[in-house]
Amino acid sequence: MTHDYKRNGTAPLFAAMSTLDGTVISMCDDRHRHQEWLKFLRVIDDVTPPDKELHLIADNYATHKHTKVQKWLAAIRVSTCTSLRRAVRG
Repeated sequence: MTHDYKRNGTAPLFAAMSTLDGTVISMCDDRHRHQEWLKFLRVIDDVTPPDKELHLIADNYATHKHTKVQKWLAAIRVSTCTSLRRAVRG
């Protein structure tokens, strides 16, 4: 983005950070659906060493509740998937 960027709507930004070394995995997309969320989760799974657990926090992103997403999360090594709204409110 540049200083003269004009915002015309929103674009989902997906980002993941390794707390071990500070590396960031990110992806922007045009749509806000479960398909884009699954695509990003697959990227995280592909680039993360298989011996590491994944802990996900979804920032009020409702697609984490979609049936296909839930099945995918159950099939891989995600130990935690939390909605940020739920985590902040207790």
